[in-house]
Amino acid sequence: MSVFLSMAAFALAASISPGPVNVVALSCGMQYGLGATLRHVLGATVGFVVLLLFTGFGLHEVLERWPVLTELIRWAGMAFLLYLAWKLAVSDGRLDVQGSIPPPSFMQGAAMQWLNPKAWLAAIAGMGAFVASGEATLIGWFALIYFVVCYLSVGCWAYAGAFLARFLRSAPRIRLLNRSMAVMLAGCAASLLMI
Repeated sequence: MSVFLSMAAFALAASISPGPVNVVALSCGMQYGLGATLRHVLGATVGFVVLLLFTGFGLHEVLERWPVLTELIRWAGMAFLLYLAWKLAVSDGRLDVQGSIPPPSFMQGAAMQWLNPKAWLAAIAGMGAFVASGEATLIGWFALIYFVVCYLSVGCWAYAGAFLARFLRSAPRIRLLNRSMAVMLAGCAASLLMI
């Protein structure tokens, strides 16, 4: 039983900590509300669990064999983070009450995980720590635990955004928060240069 608690603790630490997917969930929760953001939350969760399963069933071996793929993922992730930072930085701070821009979709949430360097590191580290043997049953349990924990964690960020929207009704305040989050995302991208 203790291995499952360890898996859950790892999943919580990796999923609840700030990262690109969580920053987007916070921003979308603030802009569109919790209900509309749950598609992004579910997509990000499913996207990560699929990445985790692929890693557990051999993707890490492919990356070790062709390290250029790892570099390609790293640079694509940095570019994606900088793009998201730019979008937040140039936001005018108005909440989209008319619905002119649709909230993020399930597929966008899933794709974000595959471009998210934090997700790759968590998948590789988690599988290495808990399922190095490659036992299919253990991989399945880890994926199930991660699904629940990841969904709740990213959902907390979306809820926090929806909650903050009550207090950030003015465009200047929202611009300040968006620009702060843009700096965080740019910092995440810059940290990838150190890897």
